[in-house]
Amino acid sequence: MVDDNSQPVFRFAPSPNGQLHLGHAYSALLNFDMARRAGGQLLLRIEDIDTTRCTPSLEEQMLDELHWLGIEWEDAPRRQSEHFGEYQKALDQLEERDLLYPAFMSRGEIKRYIAENSDPNTLWPKDPDGAPLYPDIDRGRDKPERLGLIASGRPYALRLDMKAALKAIGKRLAFEELGGGPQGEVGKVVCDPSLWGDVILGRKELPTSYHLSVVLDDALQNITHIVRGRDLFYATFVHRLLQELLGLRAPIYHHHDLILSDDGRKLSKSADDTSLRSLRNSGRTPDDIRHMVGLACDE
Repeated sequence: MVDDNSQPVFRFAPSPNGQLHLGHAYSALLNFDMARRAGGQLLLRIEDIDTTRCTPSLEEQMLDELHWLGIEWEDAPRRQSEHFGEYQKALDQLEERDLLYPAFMSRGEIKRYIAENSDPNTLWPKDPDGAPLYPDIDRGRDKPERLGLIASGRPYALRLDMKAALKAIGKRLAFEELGGGPQGEVGKVVCDPSLWGDVILGRKELPTSYHLSVVLDDALQNITHIVRGRDLFYATFVHRLLQELLGLRAPIYHHHDLILSDDGRKLSKSADDTSLRSLRNSGRTPDDIRHMVGLACDE
């Protein structure tokens, strides 16, 4: 856990791959307000490992909108696309411990394999996001077979061998939750990373994934408090496992409510009616945005 004597450090970490919406505004403002109340710092991180969808123009617009909201942060933003070498080093550490393996099945192949090999009376297990757990066929390949498939040019992802990773840790993992999980979890929350199966930590063409980069970035930026949407609550199970495997300290977590659309769905970057740009162009003010997401204007 974090050092009680350290200055609190919060972060807001958006991806410049579309329009910021009210949900982003809520998370950014909540981080900003909590950092100020705690006498801490707020850092900004640009999560742009997807260099195709994330563009400089969208990043520039995003920064402008955050300034418009009145949000201030310390130092220059950290851009994930500038730190692939650091992520590769972490992958190398895990690979040296035989905790990674190349997985060659595409989504279509996974779907066909499950259809052909699962018991029709038993549901194939799914992760907390609803995706089917990866079959164990690639985990069981020997090294010569893996190298042969890689040499043939087959695309692959690097997956964490979950069973081996949990065995390497050899203890129960937990984290401190100040907000609340989907089932009202608060306080000390015990993790079950196995719910996620063999998660992807990198790809043939990209030496990282969301899970890996966010864990490393939080550690390298000395983040003490992670305030983010409740949809990422169960991802914390994987993050705690990676922190333990890589010898990184665990921050305190606060998962907050999501801002939903009128029909109860999670907001999307493609929905123009809730985008900050659209609301700003229609004459809404930063105080209006605060009211819309349920935050006081005198924070």
